[in-house]
Amino acid sequence: MKKKSIAVSLVVVFMLSLYTVESKAEEKTNKVNYSQDVIYQIVTDRFNDGNPSNNPTGNLFSQSNLHKYIGGDWQGIVDKFNDGYLTDLGITALWISQPVENVYAIHPQGYTSYHGYWARDYKKTNPFYGDFNDFDELIEVAHSNNLKVIMDFTPNHSSPALETNQNYVENGAIYDNGVLLGNYTNDGNGIFHHNGGTDFSSYEDSIYRNLYDLADYNYLNQDLDNYLKESIELWLDKGIDGIRVDAVKHMSQGWQETLVNHIYTYKPVFTFGEWFLGQNEVDNQNHHFANESGMSLLDFRYGQQLRQVLKSNQSTWIDFHNMIEDTNASYSEVIDQVTFIDNHDMSRFHSNNSNTVNVDMALAILLTSRGVPTIYYGTEQYLTGESDPENRKKMPSFNKSTRAYNIISKLSNLRQTNTALGYGDTTERWINDDVYIFERKFGNNVVVTAINSGNTSYPITNLQTSLPSGTYSDVLDSLLNGSDIHVNQNGSVTTFELQPNEVAVWEYTSSTGNVEVGHVGPMVGQPGNEITISGQNFGTSEGIVLFGDNQATIKSWNDTDIVVNAPSVEAGYYDIKIITHSNVESNIYSDFELVSNKLLPIRIVVEQAHTNLGTDVYIVGNIHELGEWDPDKAIGPFFNQVMYTYPNWYYDIALPINEKIEYKFIKKDATGSVIWESGANHLYTVPNSGTHTLITTWQN
Repeated sequence: MKKKSIAVSLVVVFMLSLYTVESKAEEKTNKVNYSQDVIYQIVTDRFNDGNPSNNPTGNLFSQSNLHKYIGGDWQGIVDKFNDGYLTDLGITALWISQPVENVYAIHPQGYTSYHGYWARDYKKTNPFYGDFNDFDELIEVAHSNNLKVIMDFTPNHSSPALETNQNYVENGAIYDNGVLLGNYTNDGNGIFHHNGGTDFSSYEDSIYRNLYDLADYNYLNQDLDNYLKESIELWLDKGIDGIRVDAVKHMSQGWQETLVNHIYTYKPVFTFGEWFLGQNEVDNQNHHFANESGMSLLDFRYGQQLRQVLKSNQSTWIDFHNMIEDTNASYSEVIDQVTFIDNHDMSRFHSNNSNTVNVDMALAILLTSRGVPTIYYGTEQYLTGESDPENRKKMPSFNKSTRAYNIISKLSNLRQTNTALGYGDTTERWINDDVYIFERKFGNNVVVTAINSGNTSYPITNLQTSLPSGTYSDVLDSLLNGSDIHVNQNGSVTTFELQPNEVAVWEYTSSTGNVEVGHVGPMVGQPGNEITISGQNFGTSEGIVLFGDNQATIKSWNDTDIVVNAPSVEAGYYDIKIITHSNVESNIYSDFELVSNKLLPIRIVVEQAHTNLGTDVYIVGNIHELGEWDPDKAIGPFFNQVMYTYPNWYYDIALPINEKIEYKFIKKDATGSVIWESGANHLYTVPNSGTHTLITTWQN
């Protein structure tokens, strides 16, 4: 069974609790499992202005120029809890703009930092969103309403800067709680890369050169590495429940593995990154990152394909299902990938000249598909906008009677009550270019979704499902013209007509079934890290959790969630299994990765490694993190264009502290042929802290 995930059921409440933020978060929220959640993405400045007194003055502010601040803040979000808008919508997590202090200067082209992506000081708040007391209130109100809060985080860069002009915006200056760490043109401490802007020609080029005119961080700088990790600790201590990492394609995977290791060791929360993919783009490096880095990704391939079916009509449901099948095989944790139909980096799904029914149909598919669905603010109000900043308009209204609002509400609640939507495999049950009927199933829980996006009615014959016999009504209450179906004793569905633009969702929820693990989070950790195992029928009395043959220490146990500490055993991949108090064994949840120890960012350089065209350099060694001498698990391919140039090669990797390693470099060509370095193994002891560059010469 493909790995799936579950979150604790969340019940919407309307009275604020008297519990503290931290106790509420610990009591009510599974912070690493979002598979039954629905995320609502808010561009904070564009949502609701709850406190006009904190709005900027002068040229930073405008009610008509969307490149300026217009006045949304954290108090405005709190107000939408208090009036029932967010709670009635049924969403269970908020993704807010990066909350840190941003630059106050205006870009020469008239842009401001309203979006939160031009950081100035990660240890202060953006005053135009609110102060720390306002942020505390947002966290408290969200948690008391059983919602999680995800913060955006931009560790790739500070703000716009030019090497040749120290007065350009704020010169990329970055501060540590008010103390200047460095700026771009007088960067004596080496905080930034100075390699010019990327032309996106290669993965290496996009990592080590500036993204547009944004001052690009040098993670081998120990002060910067410490600062970014200390900063995320501050916000974790504030009670955030998740982190969306910006621009992960533009940072070394090795450093990001150390960041994730730091988060999961300090206070584990669901962490996902942004790796943009264009229409029809498939990138194996994207899959590798999602499977190996420790964080999930925004699922652009899913979003682009659904847009091609229902927005541009360039693809069919057969294409969409092929994408579902292929991503299921490509992503180890496909249900942890974060799905969407639009966001702040692409045009709005709804267009001024289009019928809103396409938005409604897309939402129904999104909310019943695999992955963690995300709703971009205003979609429920049919906001339009082609590109930045038109796709980031002010929230037009808070109307709770739109069809989109009610579809989200009904299906968000279904995700919380039926685990098939969190963990279930996807099975195609009936398909053609216009019609897609798919089933999600976990244990005895079943959800079936049917859509006809064409202009012709179709008689649905020979439909087979896992629904028990009986009559099922549409969960959407015919908002999209869905009707009842009758399932016979053999699982067949009595023939029915699926009308144009009809969507129906039918479900069966059961508390019976086997002991099944649906999700483990995080799926990587060092010994002692807190790991949460979610599923069903674990019982209320403590049993045993095994990582391979190794018993884990149990911190808490209930029928749907078990929290353990990862065992102190040799690094590697482990199958996880539960044995209940009544001696019933669960399914196997495979490939949890245990790393050796805390991870540090280490740059490995090999000089004088001459190769033929099409041959690359890799490193392999004696520990798990270096592939245990298996050339197929070697780390690389190394780079040789930006920080070092051919015949010198380099790669930034994550290595465990204090580890005594042996390693060699190898050369591999496109056919997989391997040439090993000659001579004795290289030896190295990883430091206890900091960052390091290890330079070696190829042994001929």
